[in-house]
Amino acid sequence: MNILYHHRTKSRDGQAVHIRELIAALRRRDHAVVEWALSKGDDGEMGSEGGAVGKLLARLPRVTYELAEHAYGPLMARRLVEVGRACKADVLYERHALSNTAGVRAARGLGIPLLLEVNSPLATERSVHETLVLQKWAEASERSVFRQADRLLVVTQVLADMLISTGVPADRIRVIPNGADLSLYPMEDQHEGDEVVVGFTGFFRPWHGIEALVDGLADGLLPPSSRLLLVGTGPSETSIESRAKERGVSDRVRITGAVPRTAIPSLVRSMDICVQPAATAWASPLKLFEYMAAGKAIVAPNQANLREVLTHGSDALLFEPGVPEEMCAAVAQLAKERTMRVEMGQQARQRLEGQRYTWDANAERVENIALECVEGSSS
Repeated sequence: MNILYHHRTKSRDGQAVHIRELIAALRRRDHAVVEWALSKGDDGEMGSEGGAVGKLLARLPRVTYELAEHAYGPLMARRLVEVGRACKADVLYERHALSNTAGVRAARGLGIPLLLEVNSPLATERSVHETLVLQKWAEASERSVFRQADRLLVVTQVLADMLISTGVPADRIRVIPNGADLSLYPMEDQHEGDEVVVGFTGFFRPWHGIEALVDGLADGLLPPSSRLLLVGTGPSETSIESRAKERGVSDRVRITGAVPRTAIPSLVRSMDICVQPAATAWASPLKLFEYMAAGKAIVAPNQANLREVLTHGSDALLFEPGVPEEMCAAVAQLAKERTMRVEMGQQARQRLEGQRYTWDANAERVENIALECVEGSSS
């Protein structure tokens, strides 16, 4: 099958990982995938947010930036049609971006199905966490795109239900959570040591609440044997470093900064307990699947989207969201009970394998959905 893959992603974070891994997995299934994007985001270490292009766009006044987002679809659709014709695309796969109508326009011009990957209700997310000046226009554009796509591939059932509530027909929605590459995480004996490494990977944002783990060290909520390994960077990095220094635990907190993607598996394998301090209500956090692939005990918020993947007391300890004392108590319990954390890690790996939360399985799922659409359109 010839697949035209379109995205508007510039950042080098979980978004880029999803794009790279899914394209690679589709190609392993012998599909011809042509990726088209203004910026493929291949350069730079994990944790950057778009390189030079991203920094330039970030300097624009917000209203100008949003107008440019709306203009992208009409301007780029014709180019996307040209690329689709050149590669004889059977299907257009697009990663949803706010105010982007290029995919629905190009799919209509090519006469092929549009598979729209939706990781977030972006109009809602932007209005909550950032600034959205042209909110009503963005919301209307998003609703229109959702209703015109042949299939919407969402990452959680929570997100699926949100889209259904806006009028998207349920029979056009498919749930495909994130995944991991098992070849990067061979199962091995858990390392023995006097220290218990409590880890986090990703882009540090204020709402993650990583500082609560630093306070847990300083206040004795975590055992003296524990230390933090924080892999990544982000807006909260300075705050975390300052908190560790102020609380006198700098020697027990290591922040790697942005690292090459290839370095992450070994860093995760070096952890004993992996933490997701917070998560948006509809997300499918990529880090969770990598923690599971590495066979690590997980501590995460007890919320519906994460319960789609994790089971409290089996493969994770779940705490009340927004209650850092409960998070620290769960980490402390696992830190003190090695057998428990090893068994939970094994259960996490088994669940990942049993549910086929892998990129290769996701590529198979996308293939089946694409064939369903192509065959439906030709009948």
